[in-house]
Amino acid sequence: MTLPEGLTPGVWTLDMSHSEVGFSVRHAGISKVRGRFNEASAEARVRASLADASLHATVKTASFDSGDANRDNHVRGADFFDVEKYPEMTFRATGIRGDGEDYVLTGDLTIRDVTKPVDLEVEFTGVAVDPFGATRAGFSAEADISRKEFGLTWNAALEAGGLLVSDKVKISVEAAMVKQADAS
Repeated sequence: MTLPEGLTPGVWTLDMSHSEVGFSVRHAGISKVRGRFNEASAEARVRASLADASLHATVKTASFDSGDANRDNHVRGADFFDVEKYPEMTFRATGIRGDGEDYVLTGDLTIRDVTKPVDLEVEFTGVAVDPFGATRAGFSAEADISRKEFGLTWNAALEAGGLLVSDKVKISVEAAMVKQADAS
């Protein structure tokens, strides 16, 4: 599987200051609530063939931020992420298919010690050298998951029927990866 134009073999790491790991979930059946994680890391090892590449990412669950302190504390608590017991979520790629700019990255997502396979729809957005000489690659990725499959089952019934928090969660990632200097 050929590498996308501009992506070269080597080790690439996530630049979190130029990236975002977030999600959205339907609330009360009428609106979407968005959240993000402010601490994450990722390392991709790109080989001559994209099929031989590897990716491992870690997200610190305590870094959850939705802009509402009460909600954030609830989501960090035992009803959802239980950050004291499960301080990290991880994703480890197991395969990739596609070409050009559009790919499907398959991997194992672990939340609350529950691991499930997930397909991320990935768009490769290009490679550029920044003014400081760093080579950067950009990616956008999305996936839909069932939060219940990961043990995130808390909910509340609505007076008019239905539930407060939907089961479907849309994960979204905007990633800037920086190529590391070859270790000689």
